[in-house]
Amino acid sequence: MSFAASPFVLRTGAARSPVILHVPHSAREIPADVRAGIVLDDAALERELDHIVDAHTAELAERAAGLSAVTPWRFVNRLSRLVVDPERFPDEREEMLAVGMGAVYTRTTDRKVLRPADTDPEPLLARYFRPYARAMTEAVAERLAAAGRAVIVDVHSYPSAALPYELHGDGPRPPVCLGTDAFHTPPELLAAARKAFGETGVDSPFSGTYVPLDHYGRDPRVSALMVEIRRDTYMTEPGGPAGPGLERLASALAALVDAVSG
Repeated sequence: MSFAASPFVLRTGAARSPVILHVPHSAREIPADVRAGIVLDDAALERELDHIVDAHTAELAERAAGLSAVTPWRFVNRLSRLVVDPERFPDEREEMLAVGMGAVYTRTTDRKVLRPADTDPEPLLARYFRPYARAMTEAVAERLAAAGRAVIVDVHSYPSAALPYELHGDGPRPPVCLGTDAFHTPPELLAAARKAFGETGVDSPFSGTYVPLDHYGRDPRVSALMVEIRRDTYMTEPGGPAGPGLERLASALAALVDAVSG
């Protein structure tokens, strides 16, 4: 992939759709100059990517969009979260700083060194994080203008066994974990997701959901839900191929999209 093009892409949906399927962690690609700042050798980096990437979630969102009666928009990160993690707070509000996994990671999933601890995050934030945040903010604003509301469905996956970096890995690990926000996740959105996916849990092992900071905690027209799918339900862990569960999950995600598009 050439990164002369944008490191993220907004896939067009129906003009009247309020839904944005947000796929931030599906990619493995790391530009060469960013790779130079990562201390892992190539084999260790591939192993880390196997564990940290939400594999096949871009394909899941694409299939769900194709099955939806009203095609949602899709905002897809084309770079690995080891470049920057666009879903982290870029400052001290981010609890994952405690394990070296703020917006720019310095530690791996098993808490080993990924980058030197004194790495200056600012160049990566300026080059990748802030442009991503601006583009996502604009995508939400466009849905508000076109549909009067925006519904962000954050599409993720997580491992069946807790990894050392997880701060809340001791709780339940359901087939689908629904991450919520007290301000941005209305009861009807959560109920629609529970109906669509069947066996679900809420806010364990991961909680919260992504909303651009310009709207976060301010605009009730922006609703959001994180969908965390346990990887053993649709793929071979870690980092292996997708299985038949992917199609079932795509149908469930499409059902959620349809339920909140009307």
